Amino acid sequence: MPGRPAPWADREHLVQGVDADRVREVFGGRVGSASPVRERGGSPSAVLVALTVEPEPADGLSVLLTRRAWTMRTHRGEVSFPGGRSDDGEHPHDTARREAWEEVGLAPAAVEVVGEMDHLTTVTRRAYIVPVVALLGSRPELVAHVREVDAILEVPLAELVRPGTFREERWGVGPDARPVYFFDLVGDTVWGATAAMLRDLLVRLLRLDPGPETDYDAARGLSATWAKAWDPPPWIGDDVV
Repeated sequence: MPGRPAPWADREHLVQGVDADRVREVFGGRVGSASPVRERGGSPSAVLVALTVEPEPADGLSVLLTRRAWTMRTHRGEVSFPGGRSDDGEHPHDTARREAWEEVGLAPAAVEVVGEMDHLTTVTRRAYIVPVVALLGSRPELVAHVREVDAILEVPLAELVRPGTFREERWGVGPDARPVYFFDLVGDTVWGATAAMLRDLLVRLLRLDPGPETDYDAARGLSATWAKAWDPPPWIGDDVV
């Protein structure tokens, strides 16, 4: 069923004040709140939430996304941040930079890691994602790794907050019903985990109320039965959380 309007509804103009200094102010040195599965041995992954400073100030910041290759085993053709599973002992920040290099040729030296967003649970895989927020001083030359990436997308934040782009749906029944988010772009729909991270990024950069933790990570509000048995409701999939 339909959910709530965008948190920034009627306040889209706030994006005009978002620049590199705002990113550093909001996320500088920030360590994200840990996922509830971390202490249960959940496997870590990381994504790079890279923001590019456009050459013209009026253009604002853009966020780097990719469309996954149609030959991938899972989530083929879906829009996501560059990222993947961490190697044993690898710091999430290093994972995010390594994956961005492997997927789109983004040199690690060009990435200014700023901080983290709260960690996001991938319930059905018993894993969690560390979103690593970074700045790119100028628009880099990127090359898609064709086995993993179908297209590289650089989406202005102003486009993400444009009226009609964001929508929320409510999935599930009873106490485990949760919001699922979508960004309808030209030619692509971003949803699930990536959309949840984009929403959280925007509300914090726009200095709006991010809402309860369950608005970002459904696993933080699932029943005590699930927490004990680690068995999510059947409607929850990797793309949802």
